[in-house]
Amino acid sequence: MIDFDHIRNDIPYYQDKLFLNSAGASLMPRPVVKSITAYLNEEEKWGGYKTKELFENVLSEFYIQAAFLLDCNPQNIAFTHDATDAYSKALTSIDFKENDVIITTDDDYASNHIQFISLVERFKIKIYRIKNIKNGDLDIADFKRLVKQHTPKLVAITHVPTNSGLIQNITEIGEVCHKEQILFMVDACQSVGQIEVNVKKIKCDFLSATGRKFLRGPRGTGFLYVSDRVLELGYKPLLIDGRGAEWKSLDHFEVQDTAKRFETWEAPYALIIGFTEALRYANTIGIEVIQTYNKGLMIRLRANLAAIKHIQILDRGSKQCNILTFVKEGKSLQEIKKNLDKHQVYFTLSTFEWGVIDYAKKGIEGSIRLSPHYFNSLDEMARIAEIIERI
Repeated sequence: MIDFDHIRNDIPYYQDKLFLNSAGASLMPRPVVKSITAYLNEEEKWGGYKTKELFENVLSEFYIQAAFLLDCNPQNIAFTHDATDAYSKALTSIDFKENDVIITTDDDYASNHIQFISLVERFKIKIYRIKNIKNGDLDIADFKRLVKQHTPKLVAITHVPTNSGLIQNITEIGEVCHKEQILFMVDACQSVGQIEVNVKKIKCDFLSATGRKFLRGPRGTGFLYVSDRVLELGYKPLLIDGRGAEWKSLDHFEVQDTAKRFETWEAPYALIIGFTEALRYANTIGIEVIQTYNKGLMIRLRANLAAIKHIQILDRGSKQCNILTFVKEGKSLQEIKKNLDKHQVYFTLSTFEWGVIDYAKKGIEGSIRLSPHYFNSLDEMARIAEIIERI
């Protein structure tokens, strides 16, 4: 069960705000902030090098907590500065050549599409996107056809898009990739922390995530999961430094045995301490408990908004999560934003460039995105509906 009072007491400045933006940058619990501050106080006393030395055992806990969340081993986890940092490092470890194929989806994150386009321009690779069936789910038969026809070097799927509550079927995609020995990369930036993400079930080779969203950690933190298979095959980032490898002779270096080969030597250790505390906070509650509570929130929120005239809820798919996007007939996005701001509602205005393919299909220029989390209440789901109805 969620200890709601305890959780809200750990957000001392919540006050009258209605915070529905955990898919953007969530509210950190008090223990997270205190741990960051405490580490910085030590750095003030001893300097960065000595403080890191004193906290070495505490810093190693990051890998344990992240691994516990994903059901893997600590050696499979690398700290990164954000999810895109993780994703980019994984991409650079792949030796792309002309006519190599990446299979992805229409609903992948905008930055991922930009990186794919950059790879096309530099290496002349090819990109194919899996079709969607009528309800918005991935067409698995089309995916299997693409695999058979093009023998991709990489399959890259965003688990939950930034501009939709859709949960993409990465488990079935992973089964195919595992069987065919195809590299499989998952962007779990919007799913880790709100729903179960288990790499043993997904069977992915890479998985990227951020700290600032549903994990409720500090900005400037993230992690990359790297599978044993990829580590054993010697994959490493193109631009590697003295953290990920050791310089052995004039023209030779050896990479670390673990996923730390994807890290860089300089790191924000105070933030890593805070991120570790955020991971511990989520693990202590339990991701299954969080997911169950969140599901109840979204059932109520979607029902409340669906009952409002002129509201169009845009999320598709047979499985949805704690992201809801909508527009209101006759009201501009800026008009809705102005009203929500007036009522201290925290949300995201998602514009066209963040969902070019998806928004073009839906015939809209953008949407309002609400993303509640387990520190929100059912009463707040009623309150936001009342506010939106009056706009």
